[in-house]
Amino acid sequence: MTQNIAVHGTVAEGFEAVREEFAALVAAERDDYEGQLCAYVHGRRVVDLWAGEDGAGDALYGVFSATKGAAHLVAALLVQDGTLELHRKVTYYWPEFGAEGKGELTLRDLLAHRAGLVGTDAGFTRAELADDRVIAEHLADQRPFWRPGAAFGYHALVIGALTGEVVRRATGRTIQDLYEDRVRAPYGLDFHLGLPACAAPRFRSVQPLDPTPEQRALIAARPTGPHTLEAIAYNRHAAEPTDVERLYEDPRIRAKGPASVGGIASARGLARMYAAMIGEVDGKAPLLKPDTVAEFGRVHSVGYDLVTRDHRSFALGFQATADLWHPFLGAGSLGHSGANGTQGFADPRAGLAYGYTRRRFGHPAGAAPENDALARAVHRAALGAG
Repeated sequence: MTQNIAVHGTVAEGFEAVREEFAALVAAERDDYEGQLCAYVHGRRVVDLWAGEDGAGDALYGVFSATKGAAHLVAALLVQDGTLELHRKVTYYWPEFGAEGKGELTLRDLLAHRAGLVGTDAGFTRAELADDRVIAEHLADQRPFWRPGAAFGYHALVIGALTGEVVRRATGRTIQDLYEDRVRAPYGLDFHLGLPACAAPRFRSVQPLDPTPEQRALIAARPTGPHTLEAIAYNRHAAEPTDVERLYEDPRIRAKGPASVGGIASARGLARMYAAMIGEVDGKAPLLKPDTVAEFGRVHSVGYDLVTRDHRSFALGFQATADLWHPFLGAGSLGHSGANGTQGFADPRAGLAYGYTRRRFGHPAGAAPENDALARAVHRAALGAG
């Protein structure tokens, strides 16, 4: 328990209970806790809180799979433009993808984690995991691990590369470049797919999970063999096995920002991205039209996930946040968590955008558990403010 870490930042009138919830979290955490919480309602920033060492308010952290939200916002923009069409077969854009029986898979099913292409038989090297084009090249030749479209499983380290190759074939540009030009730069987001040198001093390295007894029991109850789907999906079967906690130690990950797991952001960046996605921010028009938000927020895969072996719920490229994490949110809420406990989402019905990140790994299975209480407090205040 820590009593000496101060909570900094501001909340708008009516959101005082959110500050109290965040302060309670900090008081219950260990002495080296460092984290940030930010929220927007109808384009106005209403929560901006942080705790930790000096400079924590402006720090940038690896956000792991929360990166997928930024990557698939680009895909949504291209669908909205008419550049991509969800009903098209992936091979329409990327002919080589059709090898090994994958030729009938549609882009819609690809985005919903239904390709059966969670990794390769041999796995990836550390250098390959930083390069989306190399990942895509290997996956084009890979036999799927289940019949494409017949089931779903979390494509943890590769979904961004798969989507990214479709994007590159259709536009001639990478997801990272399109995100920078169409999303990050014009909306001033503190969320990078490829960390620029000017922002590098603000980056703070990940601190490893220090599991509670309950978390140790959870980990021990889920033993994973070296050739299971889960091991393949997380590249633990490779000659250079992946340790997810150490991904951001590799400067290639930080520099290239692979679209599945390489993003670097603050909570402000996460929340502002989702706010800009669904509504006007600082006089700038929403990135997505309501129909596009609704299409990408619809549940497309729900039930037993063949990789994680538990209940999962995916929209298109995003997690179906209300079903998977926070059932009090409105229907069609969409976002993505990250392995260190990061959470980012939008609830279009409430006009709410949320971002939370922390330096130390908070949970061995995605969004840190404190997100439930924090998001609930923000959501309750947002409904009151509306």
